[in-house]
Formats: sequence, structure tokens, C-alpha cells
Amino acid sequence: MSDYFEYRHTVGFEETNLVGNVYYVNYLRWQGRCREMFLKRLAPDVLAELYDDLKLFTLKVDCEFFAEITAFDELSIRMRLVELAQTQLEFSFDYVRLDPAGETLVARGRQRVACMRGPNGRTAPAHVPEALTRALRPFAPVLAGGPA
Repeated sequence: MSDYFEYRHTVGFEETNLVGNVYYVNYLRWQGRCREMFLKRLAPDVLAELYDDLKLFTLKVDCEFFAEITAFDELSIRMRLVELAQTQLEFSFDYVRLDPAGETLVARGRQRVACMRGPNGRTAPAHVPEALTRALRPFAPVLAGGPA
């Protein structure tokens, strides 16, 4: 098993600008899409909680760009768990272009998320659901000197 969750994506024309390269905001959209696909595939119980009163608030996102990508590039967006706290999670994302000749890291991003519960206007921090903690366990960082 891999230490990351992978979402595959083919870049479309609608994701590029007039110059032909991918518009920067799409990288952030792909972070969200990767997170959604993780929930759908590996934590469907959490999706049910989202329809109830669980809210996942994105507190911070960033992305650093290393190379341009264009329409029809094949990407692997690889999500890893960086930190799991009582009420918050932090993920890292590697954006890798997949070519027959090999893989190229084109960008790297991060995202911090808070778990909240309650009605709108009265939401309060909540513990990360156990179902989410279980689903994330295989993607947790391995600490130096600890068990692999």
C-alpha cells in the first residue's frame, strides 16, 4: 500500500488560460476534489455525517509551482496526512505529471481543515470523527525512529 491517496486527473481546455497553461486556481480545486474522492472511496461514513451536521472548514491552502502543465496532461494528485490534531487536519498534495518517460513533480500544496459541528451561525470546533481517523491511518506520517 502507498503512503498517499491518489486522485488521477486529465487537464481540460477549460482549466487553461489564454497562454495555454493551467490557471493557478485549478490546483486548489484539485486539492478539494482529491479530498472529496478520498471521503467517497475510503470514508463514506464521514459523508453521511456531512449530510447531518459535520462541517469541514478549509482554514488555509497554499500551492508552490515548479513546472507548467497544459491541456491533456495526465496528473496524479497525491494527498498525504501531515498532521492529525483533536479538531484539525493538515494535508500535503504533490501534483505529478505522468508521462511515458516518467513522472515530474509540477507543484506541491498544503491544506489545513477544521472539523466543526452545529447549525450555521452556531458552529463549534468538533473532534475529528473516528471514521475519518481510521480512514487516514494508512496515510499518516512515519516518525523517524518509529515503527514503519
